[in-house]
Amino acid sequence: MAKTAEKTCLECGGKIIGRVDKKFCSDQCRVSYNNKLNGNSTNYIRNVNNLLRRNRRILLDLNPTGKTRVNKDKLLKKGFDFNHHTGSYKTKDGAIYFFCYEHGYLEIENNFYLLVVKNKPYE
Repeated sequence: MAKTAEKTCLECGGKIIGRVDKKFCSDQCRVSYNNKLNGNSTNYIRNVNNLLRRNRRILLDLNPTGKTRVNKDKLLKKGFDFNHHTGSYKTKDGAIYFFCYEHGYLEIENNFYLLVVKNKPYE
């Protein structure tokens, strides 16, 4: 009978006992390996999602009536990030609304923004 090569764990290098296709010696090693592998992309996604949620929360707080005018400085003081939004909408006359989920804003005159809410956000 031919002797098979001993398999080693991809995470710790320890001996693997069990199935032929097994890659890790334990669940802990499997989880650690995959966390290291996916850590950077997961952190990036988490950070972007946090920025989007914060932007939405700021728009919601500053726009209790559904349509409000607000100064850019007020948005910035609350931590609003104009570089992150979930979508945009261009009107027939060329105005561009930016949205964080269902809450949007449109730059108007003199550093002011018009804050709006989509009536039916999923249509």
